[in-house]
Amino acid sequence: MCPTKLKHRISDDVCSKSGEQVKDWREEVINGGSLKHVDLNKGTNGWASPPGDLFSLRSKNFFTKKQKTPSGDWLLKPAGVDWLRSTTKLDNVLARSDNRVANSLRKAHSLGKSLKTFIFAVNLQVPGRENHSAVFYFATDEPIPIGSLFYRFVHGDDSFRNQRFKIVNRIVKGPWIVKAAVGNHAACLLGKALTCNYYRGDNYLEIDVDIGSSAIASAILHLALKYVTAVSIDMGFLIESQTEEELPEKLLGAVRIAHMEMSSATFVETNVMESTGGSVCSSVCNKSGKGGCRGLGLSKVNHHHGNESSKSGRNDGEEEDLENEG
Repeated sequence: MCPTKLKHRISDDVCSKSGEQVKDWREEVINGGSLKHVDLNKGTNGWASPPGDLFSLRSKNFFTKKQKTPSGDWLLKPAGVDWLRSTTKLDNVLARSDNRVANSLRKAHSLGKSLKTFIFAVNLQVPGRENHSAVFYFATDEPIPIGSLFYRFVHGDDSFRNQRFKIVNRIVKGPWIVKAAVGNHAACLLGKALTCNYYRGDNYLEIDVDIGSSAIASAILHLALKYVTAVSIDMGFLIESQTEEELPEKLLGAVRIAHMEMSSATFVETNVMESTGGSVCSSVCNKSGKGGCRGLGLSKVNHHHGNESSKSGRNDGEEEDLENEG
């Protein structure tokens, strides 16, 4: 018999015609993967979802009083984390035929469920003797409001995305050397500091962030990874508000990585054919100009130069404000 109410569920289950309980696709992917979903405060070697109020973002009067306020609820729901390793860099993981998150959603579609779901994924690509990827998935089951900042980001061009995609972090626990190198309560416009690849599918947007595109960022990350089992870090992802009409800022989603072990990564074959379901387009964002990071050790990272160029979207005063923003 399919129960009508269950306490502490991540999401509602659905019932088949026979009355058999069928897991919601999001519950399946949250509880799957090699990096486990753990308790927010006590968990180790896993991930959790920190509340949005732990992150201070630009308030409604930021441009007049420079005030920040707690973000509040995320705009998107958590939909799992993957910690992967491979012989080569993993790009566009949601288009791969072996991606467990995409496959779980396709299974739900076959049952006539979650047909309007949209996935937002961030793939942090870590270079090394073996390539690693930390992939964070978020999802919404409701249509993205037309004209909203997130709608403009999803449907916009790479120049717009590069000027807006921001990460904020909190070092929850860790040795001083990591806090000094990475920075605490740091923020960075990733598209201005690192090479980003944007992959747009029928029902998803994936952002692949190539940490190896900056020698300084790569060095800082590898320093932090030496202490990774002693570190808990919160990362929040958002689209930066740059006009009063776009304020206050809101998190798209957030994730806590708690005392992770490198050996937890799942090995992924790189010769697996990509899925043919859904159109996918990609582009590389290569920008030049003044840095857009505070903390994360990236404030001194020089932006790479590429074949594309675009205006920064800020005057010098605004860029200075970005770097000094507390």
